[in-house]
This record gives sequence, C-alpha cells and structure tokens, in this order.
Amino acid sequence: MAEKFEGRDLRDATFWGVDLTGARFRDTLVRNVTITHSRLERLTIDSFVDEVVINGVDVTEYVNDRDPWYPLRAMLHPTDRNGMLAAWDALEAEWAPTIDRATALTDAQRRTSVGGEWSFVDTLRHLVFCMDKWFTVPVLGEPAFDPMGRSNSGSVDFPWPGVDRDADPTFEEVLAVRASQAATFRDFLESVTPTALDREVEVLENGPGFPVRDCIFVVFEEEFEHHRYAVRDLVQITG
Repeated sequence: MAEKFEGRDLRDATFWGVDLTGARFRDTLVRNVTITHSRLERLTIDSFVDEVVINGVDVTEYVNDRDPWYPLRAMLHPTDRNGMLAAWDALEAEWAPTIDRATALTDAQRRTSVGGEWSFVDTLRHLVFCMDKWFTVPVLGEPAFDPMGRSNSGSVDFPWPGVDRDADPTFEEVLAVRASQAATFRDFLESVTPTALDREVEVLENGPGFPVRDCIFVVFEEEFEHHRYAVRDLVQITG
C-alpha cells in the first residue's frame, strides 16, 4: 500500500534504491537536494526554480525565461515588509481581470466544475478559508472562520470553528468577504514589524511553531496557485 508523508520533517534523509514511480510532491521544500545514479523519465516540475543543474547543465535561466509565471513566482517569499506589500499588489493585480472575466459569466458558468476540480465560486470560497486558516485566526487571533469558507477535501472532517458545511453563498457575497479579508491583510502588512513576522503561532490542524512570515507566504502561494487553476478552467468554460 502506498505510504503518505504529510507534515513530516525529512531533512537530510537518504533515499537509496527507492521506487518513486507515480509519486506526488506538493507544498514541498526541495533545497540542496542531490539526485545521482537515477533515471528521470516523464518528470513534470511546476515550481519556483532557483539554481537547478541537470547533468552538469544549469537550466535555471532557460526555464525562468520561458515561464510566463516566473516574475510573480519570484515574489512569493519576500524578505521584508515592502516585498510583502509588493507581492500582494501583484497578486491582486493578477486576480482583478480574472474576477472581471468571471463577473461577465452566468452564475451557472461560475459554478461549473472542469475535470472534477472546484468551480470558480468554490475556488474563491477555498481562498476565504485559506486566509482564515493561515492569517485571520492564527495571526490576528480571531476565534472563528467565515462560515462560507471551503476547506481542502482532505480536511472536511476537521472541526473548523465557524465553518458552515452547508453554506451556499452567492458570487457577490464571496467577493464581498474576499474584499474585506484583503483590506485587513493589507493593513497588517503595512504595519507589521520584523519582530512580529518572527512570532510563532499555532495553525489549526497543522500545529504550533509557524512563524508569522511563513503563514503569510502560504497565503501568497494559495492565491498564486489557485489563480492559475482558475484561469486554466475559465479557458475551458468560455472557449
């Protein structure tokens, strides 16, 4: 039976004679990793790329020059408050025309699933949830999530405080909550100090010990990745 490694610290681990056929790596930090005497066949990598050398050839510049998402990818882990504000500005700028595009669709189209993935409305509801999980509750200390938030499929049975599993908000209601969350998030970034960014918090389901800066990075990554999914699916819906 296939093993599942989730929330595990595998730093400095050695994999020798291991068959990784069909393996999936998601939300994974792969840094200072060396792969030798191995076969890489039909390998797909969709990640931020920084100093990747394959068979002695540094392919970093080649890959990043051809990645249309690279400029934004490179902004998702800033080192200071100004960089965080710039990243948030860029993410909001990416989302704005996508929201406009979805607004022009019918409600049925906004609730259409492509290939079994979340609809556009459900994607936005998940981002409401992500903001609450990684920022509103652990960083601001709010007691509950917004009722409309939609958790990832593997966490639906977790007792998320305030989440209504039967919620069915309108597109406009979701946009209103998103706008309120975004304003609060921006206010925090505009005033946060380096000391506050280093403060460790507990994230529900994931546990304690997360620096605030890492929580912010998760918000950025969720916004980035789900925007890409949303754009991909809107192309299928609208042709």
